[in-house]
Amino acid sequence: MFIPAAFAETDLIWLDRLLARDAFVTLVTNGADGFPQATRLPVVYTRDAGGILIEGHWAKPNPQAGHAGPAALLVDGPHAYISPGWYPDKQAQARVPTWNYAAAELRGALEPVTEAAALIGMLDRLSTHYEAQVGGDWALLPIEARQARMLAGIVGFRFRPAQVQIKLKLSQNHPEANQRSVIDALSALEAAPSRELAQWMRWRRDEHGEHR
Repeated sequence: MFIPAAFAETDLIWLDRLLARDAFVTLVTNGADGFPQATRLPVVYTRDAGGILIEGHWAKPNPQAGHAGPAALLVDGPHAYISPGWYPDKQAQARVPTWNYAAAELRGALEPVTEAAALIGMLDRLSTHYEAQVGGDWALLPIEARQARMLAGIVGFRFRPAQVQIKLKLSQNHPEANQRSVIDALSALEAAPSRELAQWMRWRRDEHGEHR
């Protein structure tokens, strides 16, 4: 991922936030034909003293299923159009339109998982995590015979990134007055993604103390 120095972020709290808001990611590998293969799928993300672990699964017919070795995982964050009309210095600096966003790219190795007990554990963590988010009470365990038979139709994976790239393009390369104006303009829009992006801009400014 192309990341100019002004937009590079190394604090992993931003990766935590990205995956907390949207853990429906894009997993990219090289196919046997030399072309990239990509799958959109939900994952469970864990970060602790042992590092980062991401777990998920494919449907077995997916050509990517069972891939072992190098992979990239793309994480999407909030994004929105930024009008040059929002900048107080728009005329003096000949400002142009742009797009603000937050995103991450993780590179590492995929380990396929096919053992029944390991798959059940992964699926239980996945369902427990997302049921909690919607206030549901469905539980995989204790697993039923029909569910156990369905395990034959999936392949799990563990992904341990060796490299994490986080990009926060949140107007931090602009003067303080421009940043305040963009935040105010985004906050005034009806579109929820624009208001969310404004909040991320506030967080970034507050944590870096750029407005003090």
